[in-house]
Amino acid sequence: MHGIHVVWFKRDLRLSDHQPLAEAAAMGMVLPLYVVEPEALRQADAAPRHWHFVWQSLGELDQALKERSGSGLVLRVGDIIPVLEAIHRQTAILGLWSHQETGNAWSYARDRSVGIWTKKQGIPWREYQQNGVIRGLKSRNGWSTAWKKFTSAALISPPANLTVAPLSSDSWPQVQEQVQALFITRPDACAKAQAGGRREAMRLLENFLQQRAANYARGMSSPLSAASVCSRLSPHLAYGTISVREVFHALKNREVTAAKGWACNLRAFEARLAWQSHFIQKLESEPELEFRNLHPALADQRQHIDPILFSAWSQGQTGFPLVDACMRMLHTTGWINFRMRAMLAAFACYHLWQPWQAAGLHLARLFIDYEPGIHWSQMQMQSGSTGINAFRIYNPVKQSYEQDPSGQFIRRWIPELAQVPHDWIHEPWRMPEMIQQVYQCRIGVDYPLPIVDHEKAARVARQRLRQAYGDPQARAQSREILGRHGSRKSRARRSPPSSQQLSLFE
Repeated sequence: MHGIHVVWFKRDLRLSDHQPLAEAAAMGMVLPLYVVEPEALRQADAAPRHWHFVWQSLGELDQALKERSGSGLVLRVGDIIPVLEAIHRQTAILGLWSHQETGNAWSYARDRSVGIWTKKQGIPWREYQQNGVIRGLKSRNGWSTAWKKFTSAALISPPANLTVAPLSSDSWPQVQEQVQALFITRPDACAKAQAGGRREAMRLLENFLQQRAANYARGMSSPLSAASVCSRLSPHLAYGTISVREVFHALKNREVTAAKGWACNLRAFEARLAWQSHFIQKLESEPELEFRNLHPALADQRQHIDPILFSAWSQGQTGFPLVDACMRMLHTTGWINFRMRAMLAAFACYHLWQPWQAAGLHLARLFIDYEPGIHWSQMQMQSGSTGINAFRIYNPVKQSYEQDPSGQFIRRWIPELAQVPHDWIHEPWRMPEMIQQVYQCRIGVDYPLPIVDHEKAARVARQRLRQAYGDPQARAQSREILGRHGSRKSRARRSPPSSQQLSLFE
């Protein structure tokens, strides 16, 4: 071998619409490489359920490579730079090819180190845009147009001629054993986790666009219907078993043939597809958003964790049935719909006044579709830390009545309340003691009393927010943040908005 081109797979576990792979293959012999980085798996936001999804997806990627070239994915365990150095000693690396990644702070620092190393070695590192996120973006003006241009561009076919370098991979069974050893102190029972892999991604996309999307706009908010009417593509987009552009093209093709009544549903889905890149762009443009309040108004508040309140929230023992049912579903399945995610985050950060960073880490470990850019942008948005979004303090009782009127979802995930009649299912603490005995659910014994007075807690939170954001300096800072991160879709206004009125998607 006179040299190879290393294609570094990260959050792009597919062959289709993969520009780095296609262009590297056109240059010569390719080494398709995935590096299992122990330090990445030790990060506070990592969880076994993430790895389980990735592992399934890697297996399919390996098989797809074998079918196309006769050789599979090269799997190596270790830090990326020593792995690349070992390969470079064995055979010259002529180029490193990958997609850009907007990950957590650790991956950001890792990529900077790789950039320094490749420059020292004289190895060109070509990184390609994977979604609507623009690296080095100076202004949000025109961002939506750029997103549409990127997603509308032609799909890139897998390389017709793919010659894979004959370098050995680490033993797959041993790799799995090493990863399991890393997670041995972090048990993570996720009995009903979504399956990974390209085939599942394509099946979900086809099924959604042909059948389930018919009720998308109406059914995506309730946990009763969301699991079936939502696309469920989020983990596949997060780990790249399918690309945003592939989903966009399939959506546009479906719009041509869909019945008239589908239009609002498909438009709603397209909007959320754009929001996916919109929120990742925030972290790309401001990496410290993972740790630091976007707006300084609340910087000195919510700094301390109340261990009793936080534990009750994180384990689904708050005494508010819908909140607890959502948290327990999340523990078991790794997924819950957007509105319920927002409610969980808001309840922790408003009603319980807990740090969004701590609540965010707990949720990050539970979400199989954890995407750092979306996640940390949303945690700040749902906790009132941005200064440019409407404060959405969800009433957990009102949401319960509206989103699960019969209590079906609550009874499914909270067996303690399974026998409680309809009249009491949303506010079981109001049950007379005699009824509690009849239905074998003693509040405070079998199921907890509410850990806070939710109405009083909401009032206190609103008061704190008004005080923090009400002065002229805070309002000026809100406008500056809006200029950096706000959507341009709703910028035409007759008068300057207040900090409470600023909202990305009005």
